[in-house]
Amino acid sequence: MSKIVSAYMECYVAYKSKKRIEYLLLKRSKDKEPYPGIWQIITGKVEKREKAYEAAYREVVEETSLKISKLYSIPKVTGFYTAYNDRIHLIPLFLAIAENKTVILSSEHSAYRWVDYKKAKRLVHWVTQKEIFDIIETEINTKGKINSLVEIEIPKKLLKTK
Repeated sequence: MSKIVSAYMECYVAYKSKKRIEYLLLKRSKDKEPYPGIWQIITGKVEKREKAYEAAYREVVEETSLKISKLYSIPKVTGFYTAYNDRIHLIPLFLAIAENKTVILSSEHSAYRWVDYKKAKRLVHWVTQKEIFDIIETEINTKGKINSLVEIEIPKKLLKTK
């Protein structure tokens, strides 16, 4: 029987100005396996004794140096299967709201772009990520208010790491 594990998370990052909402996409470095050169959202592993939302916050800070003002749980889980070890991977999803757009990239990525919803959907590699952008766009209304996503209180211990 296949083993079900949850060792990864994905975090979509948005910036809300008075005029519009933009999403952050990162381009993987050409030497970074797997999937060099693709445009993606923030992804990463959940470390031992770490909650998935803590990993989301940590990965955003590690990969972009952005300051996050709010973090939300997206009410959906995505996943993938690895045949070599017969595992089903379930991935919790998050939305982070950035306080500014000043990104300092880690070595994992070679470029970044702040783009609108339609361009984000066109650029991301995975079909499931395109679908999640639809959910996020539905949840953020025209005035930038979050409709029904559940806000996660960012623990003070994480706020001190930046």
